[in-house]
Amino acid sequence: MTDNAQPPHMVYAYAVLRPTPEAARAVAAVRGVADEQVGLVETGDLAAAVGPVPAEEFEEDALRAGLERLPRLAALARGHHGVVAALAPLGAVLPLRLATVYRDEDRVRQILQERRDQFLPLLERLAGHVEWGVKVYTDPGDPADQADQADHSGSADQADSGARDGAAASEAAGERALSPGRAYLAARVRRRRGAEDAWQAAARAAARIAEEAGALAVGRVAHRPQRGELAKAAAGGEKGGGEQPGGAHAGGAKARGENIANDAYLVPAARAEDFRSRVLAAADGQPGVRVEVTGPWAPYSFSLPPEAAVRPEPA
Repeated sequence: MTDNAQPPHMVYAYAVLRPTPEAARAVAAVRGVADEQVGLVETGDLAAAVGPVPAEEFEEDALRAGLERLPRLAALARGHHGVVAALAPLGAVLPLRLATVYRDEDRVRQILQERRDQFLPLLERLAGHVEWGVKVYTDPGDPADQADQADHSGSADQADSGARDGAAASEAAGERALSPGRAYLAARVRRRRGAEDAWQAAARAAARIAEEAGALAVGRVAHRPQRGELAKAAAGGEKGGGEQPGGAHAGGAKARGENIANDAYLVPAARAEDFRSRVLAAADGQPGVRVEVTGPWAPYSFSLPPEAAVRPEPA
């Protein structure tokens, strides 16, 4: 083999944590994204959970191509999250970005040493905290369903919404008396108005939820709302096509509606269930709005500052 030959394996890095006997036992019991045995690379008071992966599948070009295919991306995410989830109960864990790959373990040790002053404060900050996700969607639904929901609510906002739904039903009945062309145009106007009402209702709900969640959380990250194929995949579950470990869904995982808020909150573990209950209560009984609350899980959104993030490296 020449010095420039591609090594048979590369090193996939999952998370940064403290090196403890408990951590070593935990990684010994899990398999990684390539069904490899995961282990620890240690240097002083830091360790990284890593595993050897085939170079032909994880070198830069092959990895980039794989991440462009949704099934491959979902499989990688499930394997990555499986390792992180096994370590999370041990204490503070800093999940690394999906597909963080290095040439060898020496490079992993170098990263731990170079960024020790960034990793250690983050481990201290995240100890005893978990992440919850909150997504708010428009959900125009069926006018008859929304009217029925409003009939069972005593709030002024919901009564107004029920009145609007009743008016929409009346408009739909009137459209049937119009000529086909006029009925088509009237239906388009009605649908557009319904979508606008749903978006405004969801925006108001998102503001209320953010205020309620902020009273319990110590950190918030506003992610970009999900669109297109990613949104469809998320409708079937989180973090790689499966439901979040311990995840809770409010309103069901439906494929309809526009995602207008996609936030992550860092919450003290002792207040996790209180957080979930209060967020769901803030969204309860809101016609035209669908809310998903997922968690708790390891603090993916808070584990690395953007300027210090460990990015996948070329072979």
